[in-house]
Amino acid sequence: MHKTSTDVAVIGAGTAGLAAYRAAKAAGRRALLIEGGVHGTTCARVGCMPSKLLIAPAEAAHAVERFDAFGLRLDGRIEVDGRAVMARVRRERDRFVGFVNQGVDAIPASDRLTGYARFLTDTRLAVGDGTTVDARAVVIATGSSPAYPAAWKALGDRLVVNDDVFEWTDLPESVAVFGPGVIGLELGQALHRLGVRVKVFGRGGGVGPLSDPELLDEARRVFGAEFYLDTDAQAEVSRDDAQVLVRYRDPTGEMRSERFDFLLAATGRRPNVGRLNLEATSLLRDARGVPHFDRETLQCGSAPIFVAGDVNDDVPLLHEAADEGRIAGDNAARFPDVRAGLRRAALGIVFTDPQIAIVGGGHAAVRDVPHVTGVVSFDDQGRSRVMLKNRGRLHVYAAAGTGALLGAEMLGPDAEHLAHLLAWAKQLDLTIADMLKLPFYHPVVEEGLRTALRDAFGKLDLSKSARRAA
Repeated sequence: MHKTSTDVAVIGAGTAGLAAYRAAKAAGRRALLIEGGVHGTTCARVGCMPSKLLIAPAEAAHAVERFDAFGLRLDGRIEVDGRAVMARVRRERDRFVGFVNQGVDAIPASDRLTGYARFLTDTRLAVGDGTTVDARAVVIATGSSPAYPAAWKALGDRLVVNDDVFEWTDLPESVAVFGPGVIGLELGQALHRLGVRVKVFGRGGGVGPLSDPELLDEARRVFGAEFYLDTDAQAEVSRDDAQVLVRYRDPTGEMRSERFDFLLAATGRRPNVGRLNLEATSLLRDARGVPHFDRETLQCGSAPIFVAGDVNDDVPLLHEAADEGRIAGDNAARFPDVRAGLRRAALGIVFTDPQIAIVGGGHAAVRDVPHVTGVVSFDDQGRSRVMLKNRGRLHVYAAAGTGALLGAEMLGPDAEHLAHLLAWAKQLDLTIADMLKLPFYHPVVEEGLRTALRDAFGKLDLSKSARRAA
């Protein structure tokens, strides 16, 4: 049995774990990075980057569908070379992973430990088969994994998750996507545009992260016009030789049966806490086994344990994981002098076409708060029509009375850029009146944002002096 000690033990070498390790070292503490699985972070290996590598050729192939409306002609048909597409996805994916691995390899060997960690007490860990680590504080940054109904395991190799898609050497003929959330929508639309026969099934009517009823209706209409999308499906799946048999009720109420090469499970993710033996700690945990924690400090109760990144299932996004890792690592290093860290304005983006974006928690965060909604449709927005990307809506939410920007939801062109402007404005505590004083060029999609801001401003109960100032 090998024994070692450190100031801060970090479990998990993903985005949050690496940030926590670096923060602890920057604070002048000894730190040990413990990883039992693969390196490379979820984003680089199976998340943000490989999915965008698949979306990019899909958007290129789809662009030709607008040619006729522009008065352009293309002789012949676009042919998708599935092997070439997937070869580039894997090649570039490996390149991104390589950059992360270089960073891990640069960490001194004395600061790295290979093996899965499990708690023996709040500050003592067993790693692998024969190492015990005593630490002053511990950061849990073990990430998350795809979750799906246990019965689907009977599908065998016909069941895939996003991790598996990026290992394909060719595109399949058909895929049934279950779960029209962020992953399901992005991959489903991309595969459809690359010539794969795709149908997307959901439960409960949701589309991506949207919560505004009007935007949900718009999203169902827009995406449903491009590919089969049933957001509240009645469907059963089973294995049928080398395929998946899906029995479902179509919009007319008729039962149908259809076979697909694969079922892509995009039905959520579960925090990776199963190996940690948290029962041996003093921590209170929720029904999923995740420790209760303070999102401003990332501390679990009063224990010298901090939880950061996707494992806490708070805001499972790369930039949030990096921020949380820094906060957790810094607080673990300074424990018991724990302090609130910088939490940025909430921002989420879905890279579909049209894009979806949520700022400040969107409609769900303001539902019970007195507010007004500024609205714009992109159907007739100037620059959007010029580009033939005039689909979707933008809703801006402002506090009734004060006009403070609360957040936004949007489905439309360049949503990734509009969302950044709104997130910056929210973090700076700007009001709708403040934002309307800022410049808007012509003709740009941002003019649509100005329209929504003007609409919100007109609905606010502000004094005459405040209106003149705006």
